[in-house]
Amino acid sequence: MNQTLNTGFAERLKTAAEAKKALLAKFQPKPTVVDPEFTARAERRAAELEKVRSDRLEARAAAKQAAADAVEAARLAHEATAEAELEAKRGERKERKALTKAEQKAKRDQRYAARKARQ
Repeated sequence: MNQTLNTGFAERLKTAAEAKKALLAKFQPKPTVVDPEFTARAERRAAELEKVRSDRLEARAAAKQAAADAVEAARLAHEATAEAELEAKRGERKERKALTKAEQKAKRDQRYAARKARQ
């Protein structure tokens, strides 16, 4: 028989302890390698993020300004329409008054002519 397989109790304990140490060593944190470009990359990322944020802020501000301009243009158009309607009403009223004055003058002239004809 092969005597190498016939180990003693102490040998088995030693082998079990080594296996346990090897398993625990797998879970130990390994030393990290610090990348020399880490800070440069972080700065580039921060700069890109700041640029994106500023671009979005400008876009939001431009959109708000466009919306405000559209509201102001609608308000001005409404005011212009209301003013045009008011002017049209005033024009019609002036025409009616002028016609009324002309009619009154014509009636007055008729009465004057009738009075002259009776005399």
